[in-house]
Amino acid sequence: MENLPSGVRSRRVSTERIETHLLESGADGGVAVVFVHGNVSSSRFFAETLAALPDAYHGIALDLRGFGHSETAPVDATRGVGDYADDVIALLDALGIDRAHLVGWSVGGAVIQQIAVSAPQRVASLTLSAPMSPFGFGGTRDVDGNPCYDDWAGTGGGTANPDFVARLGSGDRTADADTSPRSIMRAFYFKPPFALEAEREDAYVDAMLTTATVPGSYPGDMTTSANWPTVAPGARGVNNAISGRYCDLSGFADVEPRPPVLWVRGADDQVVSDTSFFDFGFLGQVGAVPGWPGAEAFPAQPMIAQTRAVLDRYVANGGRYQEEVLADCGHSPHIEHPERFLALLLSHIA
Repeated sequence: MENLPSGVRSRRVSTERIETHLLESGADGGVAVVFVHGNVSSSRFFAETLAALPDAYHGIALDLRGFGHSETAPVDATRGVGDYADDVIALLDALGIDRAHLVGWSVGGAVIQQIAVSAPQRVASLTLSAPMSPFGFGGTRDVDGNPCYDDWAGTGGGTANPDFVARLGSGDRTADADTSPRSIMRAFYFKPPFALEAEREDAYVDAMLTTATVPGSYPGDMTTSANWPTVAPGARGVNNAISGRYCDLSGFADVEPRPPVLWVRGADDQVVSDTSFFDFGFLGQVGAVPGWPGAEAFPAQPMIAQTRAVLDRYVANGGRYQEEVLADCGHSPHIEHPERFLALLLSHIA
């Protein structure tokens, strides 16, 4: 892999589930810190974080199935993010790591919470960076994650912008349209006018373009619905896996043992937010999607409030968490405020 920071290495590892690509830094046998990326991204978004880790840590950033340079295997969305979580556990097994500090960004935050539910003994700590709501993405009306419609209309594979998907599939590296991967990254992964140097931005765009758009991967299949906005989840692919129809991580509040949790988010995040520009409830509210049935039927998803509600239950059960809100920051705290993010992470895992 080209253009990696000094000290960061690339390799592929065969596991019992899939062939997994990872980036790593530090020495084998160091304190393991595992980074899990989000949707339409890859381990490359963590390369600079890996390079900045002290030598005492063995930093590992993996590519989830269908992203980066890992095997493209279909995602069984009916398991929520279970396929991804099991892939990470299988990688830990292959590397001989019994227990690790887990860092999850966006959808990766849901993945590491699922690992804590499935295999709590493998988790030393959790760092949730701009994490997806524990009740999935879109289609819920309250802090308890109740759906707007029984068929979970407005979530799943049919919610992805078709032109964006087409541009991913064609390898579009331009900024010629608002729906190009580069334009989406500039507008929503970061808080404008945040800008990267050209070489690093190119590396991140290339990482986005590794997203597999074949059936079973991104965004996934869909079904039609009589309810607004007329699309509902299918059974395969990443956007279906993060639909609340299948993804419910409220059980994280009852995990035992209870690792400490650091929750870091940007104050200006437009992706994971109570006013998310990727949530049909909010898009309907602002007139971006016609036919919105109103706030009584389909309100904006209270994503931040939902996360806080589950973490507060975690505390009531004996756990603990620290919430840090970074000013002048969008959806990527580890990139937009790398020194602050690293300081918070190292203090947390120490």
